[in-house]
Amino acid sequence: MNRIRMTALCAAFGLATMAIVTAGPAFAVHPIEVGGAPMYPNKNIIENAVNSKDHTTLVAAVQAASLVDTLSGAGPFTVFAPTNAAFAALPEGTVETLLKPENKAALTQVLTYHVVAGKHSAEEIVAKIKADGGKAVLTTVEGGSLTATLAGDKVMLTDEKGGTAHVTIADVDQSNGVIHVIDRVLLPN
Repeated sequence: MNRIRMTALCAAFGLATMAIVTAGPAFAVHPIEVGGAPMYPNKNIIENAVNSKDHTTLVAAVQAASLVDTLSGAGPFTVFAPTNAAFAALPEGTVETLLKPENKAALTQVLTYHVVAGKHSAEEIVAKIKADGGKAVLTTVEGGSLTATLAGDKVMLTDEKGGTAHVTIADVDQSNGVIHVIDRVLLPN
């Protein structure tokens, strides 16, 4: 009888151990979701952005400006990615005008104003803000500058025209950089 109990206990212990091993750790890391889609750190900026339902306008703009290959490239890039709602907040007709082929240069200027060379995490940006007396100036790929400050516990960006955007989702890691989702479109001078 003891032998049967011991065999049953060993079998039960083996099944329990197998269940724990196959289930994986309880603290497994899941990709950040943006616009209802998981953003995988092993995919590039474009491969992830096309899946976000909150960034369809941005993706269309990147395609119209012929920046797909650039943002699919090695980078690394830090992209401050405005949502569809951010584009919708622009004056009526702005997006439609920018998307016209004859305005490709202006569109490219606006889009590259949202990109900083290198991979800069939110922690890194906040540290720079604190180290630089409350403001950090970031040079964009377009050649302009964005001023980063803190608004409570969120990073706020101020463009050259005085417009502001807040980072709403930070540190969306990509294979070629990082995306920080923002709530407004930033405009260069």
